[in-house]
Amino acid sequence: MTEPIRLTSFSHGGGCGCKIAPGVLADILARAPQGLVPPELMVGTETADDAAVYRLNDRQALVATTDFFTPIVDDPRDFGRIAATNAISDIYAMGGTPIMALALVGMPLDKLPPAVIGAILEGGASICREAGIPIAGGHSIDVLEPIYGLVALGLVHPDRVRRNADARDGDVLVLGKPLGVGILSAALKKGLLDADGYAEMLRHTTQLNRVGSELGALDGVHAMTDVTGFGLAGHLLEVCRGSGLAAQLDLPALPLIESAAAHARHGIATGASARNWAGYGTDVTLAPEVQPWQQALLTDPQTSGGLLVSCAPEAAAKVLERFHAAGFGQAAVIGRMLAGAPRVSVRMALD
Repeated sequence: MTEPIRLTSFSHGGGCGCKIAPGVLADILARAPQGLVPPELMVGTETADDAAVYRLNDRQALVATTDFFTPIVDDPRDFGRIAATNAISDIYAMGGTPIMALALVGMPLDKLPPAVIGAILEGGASICREAGIPIAGGHSIDVLEPIYGLVALGLVHPDRVRRNADARDGDVLVLGKPLGVGILSAALKKGLLDADGYAEMLRHTTQLNRVGSELGALDGVHAMTDVTGFGLAGHLLEVCRGSGLAAQLDLPALPLIESAAAHARHGIATGASARNWAGYGTDVTLAPEVQPWQQALLTDPQTSGGLLVSCAPEAAAKVLERFHAAGFGQAAVIGRMLAGAPRVSVRMALD
């Protein structure tokens, strides 16, 4: 009897956990030459934002992004679904609405049969259908590790672009999805994730962040990003650095995947979590009571994670209402933006 193919056995790191570590990435980008910057380019490489934005006219701007990674799960269709959801999220994080996608496919053709590759592509296509967009083309190559993702394109009104660099002093922070996807993926690779845990992981990683299009249109929403490979602390630091502000997180307020928190208490974490802390931990201040497992959740790489919204205090109720109505039941206020040097502080007490 032929053993089932385990996609995760081909990859050294799965999902957004295989992103280049933040410190290494910063060094690489610092050496990259600066290209042409036309006046129509509203968002480019000047901030670590989720997508590029190019103004087409007074009413439309093009949002363009790409995201791809190696398998985070063994089921090929689930892998395709997760990767597509993750890629399209960057459009929603800018306040945009996706209009089409291009597939990026790299597969070890000598190891994976066409049926498995086809199931990956069908998984991605199913999410694009759910988002209401076509896969209008793409590119494929023969490589050593399976890689799948999308180029995603969308539209947004120029006045509704929501960068990660426009948070304001006094804003509150709202997180749309619970943390812990990376820990669940680590448990899966160790054979410790049960069927319920896998179903929970899949539910969060395939939930489209389409509510971002609505949030971008709300008065009082100043900045948005999605929490992915650098973890909550890392992506919040990008907001801080872009906005020239500090941030304070209330640890007891963070929404967590319950099973992930249980695994974290038993020492389960990804290698990427440690690399994240090594890359930016000097800019994060933890309250003395913070436990190692809680630190691991702060730096846990989130594949297809939630939207992080910085909004005026008076807009927080409306933001939460939109999240909850869209099916993000664990969305919560988790902290605030403050005047000060760009860094994140984590406290245990709530006001």
